Amino acid sequence: MKLLAIDTSNQAMSIAVMENEKIIGELTTNLKRNHSERLMPAIDALMKELSLEIQEIDRIAVAKGPGSYTGLRIGVTIAKTLAWTLNKELVGISSLKVLAANVNPTHQYIVPVMDARRGNVYTGLYQYKDGILEEVEPDTHISADKWAEHLSHKEGQFILVGEDYGKHQETFEKHLTERVSVAPPQQQIPKASVLGILSVSSEAEEVHTFTPDYLKLAEAEENWQNAHPDLVEDNYVEKI
Repeated sequence: MKLLAIDTSNQAMSIAVMENEKIIGELTTNLKRNHSERLMPAIDALMKELSLEIQEIDRIAVAKGPGSYTGLRIGVTIAKTLAWTLNKELVGISSLKVLAANVNPTHQYIVPVMDARRGNVYTGLYQYKDGILEEVEPDTHISADKWAEHLSHKEGQFILVGEDYGKHQETFEKHLTERVSVAPPQQQIPKASVLGILSVSSEAEEVHTFTPDYLKLAEAEENWQNAHPDLVEDNYVEKI
């Protein structure tokens, strides 16, 4: 099975072409530039470099969030469009799980971190069990201080992964002290090849109904809800 993996959930843009779990080609950049202008040309260039036609791809995998609203919409829209027009399978994987899977198997709890502004983070808790990465607690949007305090009640060691860890490292160290460490630099950026490997054994999604997992409303939507509290339900409550 050949698959195309796409991750534009944050600043980094990463695409990979895989044959099962074998990496055929991968392109990752970490630039503050518009993914909407670069994603399709990058896919086209990579496919040409590999002498492959897009029709040869059997499955499209995409990082489904959380992360940048714009980045997620671009990646998911392109993935859905390709899956629909080419009649291919579509698989979505948590952007936080992709980050967590960057970390080599370890006994430590893995804490992926994406900055969500105003002292908040997108985060989750993962751990390897028998060599397989498993979700220990669901992905969530929460204040870094509240999340670190929650983790402090667990026994064990923790490792932070994700480029944004530095914005909240002091908070985690305050609550977890010497029990927290940081993944090395080469593991901090999401890689589409990791996404691809995770997607090989995942079930395909329904293309039409597939949507990103934002975990939080956009600021404009939040403002609207605050102005019209009787017209909406709050589905974005912190899980801790």
